[in-house]
Amino acid sequence: MKRSPRGFTLIELLTALLILSLLALMSYRGLGAVLDGRAHAQQETEKWRRVESFFARFERDVLLSSPRPVRVASGTSPAWRAQVAAPLEPRLEFSRFASVDGVDTARRLAYRLNEKQEIELWLWPGLDLAPTAEPARYSLLSGVAGFELQYLNGDLLWLDAWPPATGNLIIPRAVRVRVVLASGEEFVRLIALT
Repeated sequence: MKRSPRGFTLIELLTALLILSLLALMSYRGLGAVLDGRAHAQQETEKWRRVESFFARFERDVLLSSPRPVRVASGTSPAWRAQVAAPLEPRLEFSRFASVDGVDTARRLAYRLNEKQEIELWLWPGLDLAPTAEPARYSLLSGVAGFELQYLNGDLLWLDAWPPATGNLIIPRAVRVRVVLASGEEFVRLIALT
């Protein structure tokens, strides 16, 4: 007597489907975690790239700072002028030499934290400013909760404003930059100028 081939029972099929669906669910969750991790890593990489780009630009500008005062409508402005808290004015304004690569000219520039939590770069067309000259404004770094600057004077004291009441330095010996991002990270850089 010949036996007919036996098929799968309903219980065996349901058990196999349950195992396959559990494997598919675990694979889907694993893939989702990998994709979420990748997106987070890309966001962090972009944030660090923007922060480093800001600091590189700031350092380049202050290292090219010039001891030359500028003529303005009201007389002259010091080569390096820094204020502690002026909501509509820049924190730091200074004269800068042209870079050695020849892509720009000597000009006046400034840095400011605006109301949108962005550090702005202000660029005037040249050094001596016409009464109607307005700077071009560029956002360099967004999501900034704090932007503080301090300046090292000739007596090796850190000051919050420049020029100091006493002393013969036109530009400071060093600058300390502190940036606090809205996400809580804090960065401090020291840049020696002389």
